[in-house]
Amino acid sequence: MTGSVPILMYHAIAHAPPPSIRALSVSPDAFAAQMRLLDEGSFTPLTVGGLTAAWRGGQPLPVRPVLITFDDGYQGVHRHALPVLRELGFPSTLFVATGWLPGQHQIAGAALDTMLDWDEVRELAAAGAEIGGHSHSHPQLDQLPLGALRYELETCWKIITEQLGVPPYSFAYPYGYSDHRVRQMVRTAGFTQAVVVHNALAGPRQDPFSLSRMTVRRSTGAEEFARLIEGRAVTRTFARDRILTKGYTVVRRSRRLLWKTAWTCARHRPGT
Repeated sequence: MTGSVPILMYHAIAHAPPPSIRALSVSPDAFAAQMRLLDEGSFTPLTVGGLTAAWRGGQPLPVRPVLITFDDGYQGVHRHALPVLRELGFPSTLFVATGWLPGQHQIAGAALDTMLDWDEVRELAAAGAEIGGHSHSHPQLDQLPLGALRYELETCWKIITEQLGVPPYSFAYPYGYSDHRVRQMVRTAGFTQAVVVHNALAGPRQDPFSLSRMTVRRSTGAEEFARLIEGRAVTRTFARDRILTKGYTVVRRSRRLLWKTAWTCARHRPGT
């Protein structure tokens, strides 16, 4: 695992999440046990910004680095994860979909469960969490036309900056989907690094706008979690995920090509 770092991807931390996010949720007890396993194993948690800053500056990483990241902004991150992280002194990174959080910018009916409010986000930040962007409405960014893509990224960046008083620098692609155009637009919007999924270890030679993470699910047992953080049998663990990801990539590229073709035809249609 020399030079490689496990970046753990969590979503909801909840006792009884709704069916739509149950598979990607983790129970509070399981999360606490996983964090204690990191502590007992002398792992050193970092934020996404902290990791990339070290790699860009050529600085040595601490012994056994690991990253704890949360996507979307579910309320259980504050209720159940924060007390454990605070007790252990662990920093983390939270990627929020700004249109899912309560307030004047909330998109009615978009959130999949009870979300953090901005006071809770600020409390997480004060406790050592880096707050990053996760778009505004959580769409598949690689399927959007340029104007909609720009709106998603710039709106997310602006709202976080207004709410926290500091701009976000890290970004997580909704569903993990991105392409060269999306990554370039994320950079243009003001972010300096971004994470995907890939279910693999992250490394210093990876594109800083395409850092790999590993999914932690409700079905992730103690032995599997131990293998992930040790970087053992990662490819075998996520073999099925990688097959599905390749299939999804082909489908998304086909949809994007059809959309571009239709858009081009419409532009050149007589009378338009």
